[in-house]
Amino acid sequence: MLVVAAADRLITYFQAVVIGLLQGITELFPISSLGHAVILPKLVGWDLNQDKPYFLAFLVATHLATATVLFLFFLPEWLRVLRGLGRSLRDRQISPGDADARLAWLLVVGTIPAGLIGLIFEHKLRSLFASPTAAAAFLTANGLILFAAEYLRRRAPGADERARELEHVPQSETSSEAEKRLATLGFREAVGVGTAQAAALFPGISRAGVTIGGGLFVGLTHEDAARYAFLLATPIIGAAALLKLPDLVGHNGDGVRMQALVGALCAAAAAWVSIRFLMRYFQTNTLTPFAVYCLFAGLAALIVFVF
Repeated sequence: MLVVAAADRLITYFQAVVIGLLQGITELFPISSLGHAVILPKLVGWDLNQDKPYFLAFLVATHLATATVLFLFFLPEWLRVLRGLGRSLRDRQISPGDADARLAWLLVVGTIPAGLIGLIFEHKLRSLFASPTAAAAFLTANGLILFAAEYLRRRAPGADERARELEHVPQSETSSEAEKRLATLGFREAVGVGTAQAAALFPGISRAGVTIGGGLFVGLTHEDAARYAFLLATPIIGAAALLKLPDLVGHNGDGVRMQALVGALCAAAAAWVSIRFLMRYFQTNTLTPFAVYCLFAGLAALIVFVF
């Protein structure tokens, strides 16, 4: 009983609510969920550590909740993409004009590099850099990356032509029309944008930010880049959470499972609101406000931790 009582205090329910809400927002906003998960506990004096088994088990639930919300939000797109993938496997080719099948394979080739890099280097990178000071430095760098993405978005070869074709898209369009535009990406571009996700292994670098930035660099509009980033993130976040699910159901989850449930529900609610907001936001807005936030928040946290 004494052991259980002590374990119950590993994460309080208040901390579970805060971390869950934070995960649901920062995983989708281009401001780094991992960076905030490392920085916030240090700033407020919580005795939590990203590398402790119980905390990793808790995060599994919040990540799985976020991935589930992403999948459900884009469910019509995923159903079309999966049917397209099935057709291409059946026919052993991507039929001309089958945008769903082409987008499916773009997502596959974009997911593989980041997935392999994550499997090989995730533990080493997170162990090496999962300190509040490093996270603050990388959050500052994330701001610079977002600024650079906006500055360079029309400078890649062929980006101007595609960007002109995608401008002035009506907001009443269907998601299938957006998929047709995404399917015009080349496979080399898809690999490049997908590989950029691996930068999120550094706490403070945003998966959404670098992926949206990559989409902008190859000529997508902000809205299409965000849609592609969220589609691309869904299998990565979901697979990573499922692979670590044994940590939550095993002994590492002892004492934090109910807190994990609370955190997951909060993460799901925050993620749903966030994705609805962001898909509307990127119809007419840019990454610049997030770049400003990351730059100044990272520098402020860095000053606090260093001095």
